[in-house]
Amino acid sequence: MSRASWFAVLIFASALALPARAQEKPQPQAAPAPAPQAAEPPAAKPADVASPDAILAAVYDVISGPAGPRDWDRFNSLFAPGARLIPIGPRKDKLGIGIFVMTPKDYSDRAGSYFDKNGFVEREASRKTERYGHIMQVFSTYESRHDAKDEKPFARGINSFQLYNDGSRWWIVTIMWEEETPDNPLPKEFLTPVAK
Repeated sequence: MSRASWFAVLIFASALALPARAQEKPQPQAAPAPAPQAAEPPAAKPADVASPDAILAAVYDVISGPAGPRDWDRFNSLFAPGARLIPIGPRKDKLGIGIFVMTPKDYSDRAGSYFDKNGFVEREASRKTERYGHIMQVFSTYESRHDAKDEKPFARGINSFQLYNDGSRWWIVTIMWEEETPDNPLPKEFLTPVAK
């Protein structure tokens, strides 16, 4: 299943949660309850969170591999409490672009069953970075393959990472991504190869 197909399934599922009768008069509602405190993530391997390079490499490494389970504890250890993963792309239910917001656990629950049956290898092909103090944003151009030996990727796009450093380690706060389409090709400035 391509990333675009995965996104379509997620958007469809979220559309089902919308109210069926949007035209009805709104009913008074009680004040919303405070959001539950996010659970503390598992302890991270120090090498995975020692630098921005290390945490990005860990993300790509943990989701990549042949068909089979992934190390979801390692995956979750990379994310700050309250972190989000957000695919963006064309909506299937109407015109326009949509998003689907997930926690790292939501992502592992949804992607895990796909990865159990399908090989998926994603690697970074290019990177643009901006940093100020303890925050960093990274545009990481990705290439997705079913097998590491595949000559050409079946998908490319941009992973937009928002990172922060708490003084002892790096954390991922958000990953938002958009897959390349014929109408929205990757620009040249996002295709400069990553220095090895």
